[in-house]
This record gives sequence, C-alpha cells and structure tokens, in this order.
Amino acid sequence: MVSRIPQLQRFVYSHYFYGGLRQAVGVLLPALVLVGAMQMYSVGMIAAVGAGCVAILDQPGGPRRYGTNGMLAAMMLGSATVLLTGLASSHSLFIWLLVPTLCFAFSMLTVFGKQGGLLGFACLLIMTLTMRIPLSPHEVLQHTLYSFGGGAFYFLFSFATHRIFWHREEQHTLSAALFATADYMAARSAFYDVNTELEANYRRLIHAQSAMTEKHQAARDTVLRELPRGQGRNDKLRIASLNVFIDMVALLDTLVATHTDYATLRRRVPDSDVLIFARDALRKLSGNVEHIALCVARDKAASERNSVKAELRAIEFELVSYRTDGMAEREPEIYALLVQILRRLRNATRLVERMAHHTGKQASIELVDMRLDKSLDRFLSRQTWRLGMFTSNLRLDSSHCRYALRVAMAAVLALTVSAALARTGLLNRVVPGLSAHSYWIVLTILVVMKPGFALTRQRNGWRLIGTLIGCGLALALFKSTENTDVYLAVLVIACVLGYSLILVNFMLAALFNTVFVLLAFHFLTPDGSSVIGERLVDTLLGCGIALLCSYVLPWWEHSYMGSLARALKNANQEFLRTGLVFADLARARLRSSAMAADRAALTALPGEEEVLPGEGIVEEAEVRWRLARKNMHIAFSNFAAAFYRMMDEPIKRQKNVPELNNLLIQNHVLALQITSAIPILCNLEQVPPGIQSSLDAIQAYLDDKDAEPPASIETEGELATLAYPLRQMVKASQLVRQEMRSIQ
Repeated sequence: MVSRIPQLQRFVYSHYFYGGLRQAVGVLLPALVLVGAMQMYSVGMIAAVGAGCVAILDQPGGPRRYGTNGMLAAMMLGSATVLLTGLASSHSLFIWLLVPTLCFAFSMLTVFGKQGGLLGFACLLIMTLTMRIPLSPHEVLQHTLYSFGGGAFYFLFSFATHRIFWHREEQHTLSAALFATADYMAARSAFYDVNTELEANYRRLIHAQSAMTEKHQAARDTVLRELPRGQGRNDKLRIASLNVFIDMVALLDTLVATHTDYATLRRRVPDSDVLIFARDALRKLSGNVEHIALCVARDKAASERNSVKAELRAIEFELVSYRTDGMAEREPEIYALLVQILRRLRNATRLVERMAHHTGKQASIELVDMRLDKSLDRFLSRQTWRLGMFTSNLRLDSSHCRYALRVAMAAVLALTVSAALARTGLLNRVVPGLSAHSYWIVLTILVVMKPGFALTRQRNGWRLIGTLIGCGLALALFKSTENTDVYLAVLVIACVLGYSLILVNFMLAALFNTVFVLLAFHFLTPDGSSVIGERLVDTLLGCGIALLCSYVLPWWEHSYMGSLARALKNANQEFLRTGLVFADLARARLRSSAMAADRAALTALPGEEEVLPGEGIVEEAEVRWRLARKNMHIAFSNFAAAFYRMMDEPIKRQKNVPELNNLLIQNHVLALQITSAIPILCNLEQVPPGIQSSLDAIQAYLDDKDAEPPASIETEGELATLAYPLRQMVKASQLVRQEMRSIQ
C-alpha cells in the first residue's frame, strides 16, 4: 500500500494557508500598528474592517489580474457602502430601507460569477459591520476615510507581496493542481480492483474530476499568463513551472485515454494479474505525483519515490502469456485493450519521471513543448462585466433575482427580530431600533445564505457547529487565563486559520472566525462572557432565519439540469467534431509527407525542398480540439456539481434522478473514449468503411437522429485498439440520446 501525504501537511504547504497568512497579515497589520503605537482602538478596528473587505477579493489561485481588479472594485464600492450606511446608521427608518436595498443589489452581483459574488459579499460585510454603531453626520466622513485607508493599505500590501513572491504563488497554484491530479489517479486505480463497486468508484471519480478541473483551470490561468519573455532568471523559473504544467496536462491525457468498460474487463478477465499490477502501478504513480506536488509547494527538488518497473515487467510477462495462449486471435479487442493499458502506464511513468526532473536544479531551460504561442491565450478563462447581464436578470424567473430577493427578505426579518428583542429587553445593550449586536444576525444570514438550497442548509449546520465550538473555546480561554499576550497570540492564529480554511472546511473556518471575533471584541470591551452569549444567540437566530427564507421563491437544482445536460452533450459533440477534423488533417499530412518523400527520391532537384501543405493548419486544428476538450471538462464539471447538489435537496425536489445519473456516466464514457480514439485515427493512412460508418452513427445519435451502426468493424492489427473505444462511443451516444429525450 502506497502511503499518502497527510492532509495536514498538504494544507500547511498549500496556497490556501499561504493566502490565509497573507490576508491575515494584511488585515491585522494596520490595526496592530494603530492600536499598539497610537492606542487608537476604534480607528484600528475600522481600518481592519476596510482591509478585510478588500481581502475577500484576494483569493488564492486563479488569475492575478482578476484579483487586482476585484480589490480595486471592493475598495471603491466598499467605501461608498460605508458612506451610505454611516449616514443612515443614526436613523432607524433609513437603516430599514437601506439594508434590504443593498442586500438585494449586492446579491444580484452573482450574475457576474464567482468574482461578482465575492464583491457583493465584501460590500455586504462592510455594510453590516458599519451599522453596528450609530454615527453622527460629522463622524461618517472620518469613518469612511479610515475604512478606505485600511482597504488601500491591504491593496498595496497584496500588490507588493505578489511582486516579491510571484513565483511562490505560481508554485502553490500548480501544486494544488498536481495534488488534484494525484487524487484523480488514486480514484482511477480503484477501477482495477475487482473487490470494489463500480458505481461507488464512478461517484468518487466524478467528484475527483470536478475538483481537478477547477484546479487545472486555476493553474492554467496562472502559469500561462506568465510565459517566458527573455533569458533572465525569472524566465528559468517560469520555464520550470511551464514544463511541469505541460507534463501534468499530458499525464491527464494519458490517464483519460486508458478508460474502458471496466465491467466487461472484470467479466472477461476477472482473475487476471494485469488488473492487480495496473492498480498497484497507478497507485504508486499517484503517490509520486503527490510527492512532486509537495516538493513544488516547498520549492524543493523531487526524486522518484516509488518505482513501477516491477509492475510494468509483470504486465509484460502476463501479456506474453496471453499471446502464447491465443488471446490475441481469440479476443483481439480485449488483448489490444490490455496492451493499450501497458502502453499508457509506460507513458505515464515517463511523464512522472520527467516532472520530477523539472523540479531539480539540473532542470532543462528549454520548454518540453515548443508550440507555446499566442494560441494558448484561448485556453485562459475570461470574465465580462456588462450592465446588460445585471438588468436582464431583474425578473422572477431568474435564479439570481430570486436569491437576491430571499437575502433582502431575510435582512428585513432579521431587523424586525432584533428590534423586537431590543424592545422586550432580552438583550442587554440597546441602540435606537436595534440591539448592540443585532448586526451579527444579519452577518450570519449573509454568510450562510447561498443561491442553492442544499448549500444553504449545509452551511447552516456547519456555521452552527463551528460557532458553538468556537464560543466554548473562547469561554474556556477567558476562564483559564487573563494574559493579554496569550489572547493576542490566539487572535492572530485564529485569524490566519479562519482565512485559510474558508475554502477548505467551512465548519473549522466558522470556529476560528468565532474565536477571532470574540477576542477582538474582548480588546474593545473586556466583557467576554456577555459577548459570547450574544454571539451564540444571534448566530442561532440568523441560521434559523436563513433556513426559513431559503424556502421563499426557491430555485431548485432540477430546474437547471436540462440546460446543463444539453450544454454537456453539445460540448461532447463539439469535442468529437473538432477531433475528427484534426484527425482528417493529420492523415492528409501523413499522406502528403509520404508522397513528398517518394517524389523527392525520384525527381528532387539539387537545392530544392518539398514544402508540405497545411503545416500550420494541422497545429491549429489540434489547438481547437484541445480547447474543445477543456470546454467539455468544464461542462462536465458543471453538470456533475449541479447533480450532486440536487441529490442533497429534499427528495420531492429531485427529478429524473436515474436518467440524469446515466447521462452523467455515459457522457463521461463518451468523452474519455473520444480522447482515446482520436490519436489512433490521426495515425491511420485511411479510415476503413466499418469504422467510418460507426463514426457517422455516433454523430447522428448526438444530433438526435436515427442511425444504423455496422454490426462489425475492422479489428485487424492496430485497428483492434480502435474497435473497442468505437463500440463504447456508439453505445454511450445511443444512451445519451435516449436519456436526453426522456428528460425533455
């Protein structure tokens, strides 16, 4: 059994921890300076809140340009929010009008994707923390300037750390993608274990693939935006990262191309040692990739830890035995499949060894793929912010509008509940119309409520458990010591871990954020016990209101599934179409090359060269095919994530579950077999009639047309390696067509 790297070690060296440390330092530094050097407690807290608003947009991983633009937007829009909230804070009626309005407007920013959602949350956070204390008109401008100063400080701090540690950020993002690739490889290895359940293996594999797709896109956006420019030291660092990235993508291609019908494989050769050796080899390679990921994160040279030579030699021996027994003639497709598995494992081993070499001091200063050019710009993610995207969603049949209305309604309910509690005297400290800590109810709602019902309910539970444990830990800390140095140390640690874990474990993040907030308020008003009680009560109220309002104008995931299924089918269709175009052009180039060689041998004149037609066209076709593959992975990830979110919703809200589950699996099979078949088609001199008829049938099924695939196709020689993927593609496309009709 290959030992896996502990999750704690992976976390400590991850970009999550590094990003959390950067965010915590940037948020706490202005407060610590103002409080420690000038004893300006309130000013320090205001500056920290402004910095914290901007820090929300400074997420680890992904394009730095988007983070920079997002921080600038948070700084400007957050300051405007502080100004408006401050002016309204001393007037109960204005607060009741302003808070729901801002909740609706900023929640609508989810139409702009992840960055828009983060920007909206950052502004709502600073709105909530500004309304905690009523401000007189002459204090509002001062408060706004302090908040803007904190945000500006964090922006400059983050910009400076990026300029200094740009390579470390790049390594951390690349390391996260490598870890995700290792997890995907480990999930794939389970398919070769006859003692595991295939359905459970598919669920684990799809989860791992969805996570890997996100991490790969983040690495792509980070690494490919920093292409080498000259011959300096920075370019050597960029080349090393690019080489690891290129080989990581090539490794994924190799793994994807090994897919087969594992049920048939288990049925035809259930006792074969090839399956055991393939499982062990893939697990060892997964461990090696994980080790490389850790070394990349630590900026250390990696060495191969687990050799797979024994497993490869054993598979070779088994294949020789099968060939001697006549399997190659009796069952050519199964034998070709086993040979293909061996070839892919060899190629994967070579790529893993080369990735380890890229991390060393003797790494090559040349790119392993010299085709890196401006075409790679098309693989980067793009975000567009158009006013039309906002206004066109201002309707009740928009999920974004429904979510914004739910948040606004929850805010109104929170203000009503807090005002009622204040008037009845259940809370000790009262301000006009609101309790002193009523903003915690609103804050809890903003943190917990998400566009999807399942995610809201899930975060409700995590938030409650984290808050309860955090309050208990803070109370124990207050009872055990009164040393302010200990409090300050715990506050800093809690802040770092709260920021670091927000994308990893929401419950632990809620725990540490609770400890951090309680300690911060202890320094402002040293009455820890009452603050803990109010914090717990307000969190319970906020979670209850958020869960209640999640049933208002709900937008269930099954409403999305049809469109996401069509998008996935279209992405697979485009993946196949561009692949066939690429294969046709590659075969044409092979024929032109052979004809040119013959003509050169017979009639070439001295000093003349034969120019092959279409040299650049083939490369362009390959780029388009790879771009279509990336889009297919994204569409698959979107569909899988929505499907599993639907499965967390109430049972009566789950529709077409068997059909959608089958669509998930068959689209996965189809995509993997396309990846396996296209390279083989590229190397054929011509496509035999049976294989061409199968390809035509697959395209017809995906076009929702009738087709008659041939009963048999050519399996002589190398064609045996193509026959099996084609049969799987025909079967998968038939089932995709059938299930798509059933859910329409």
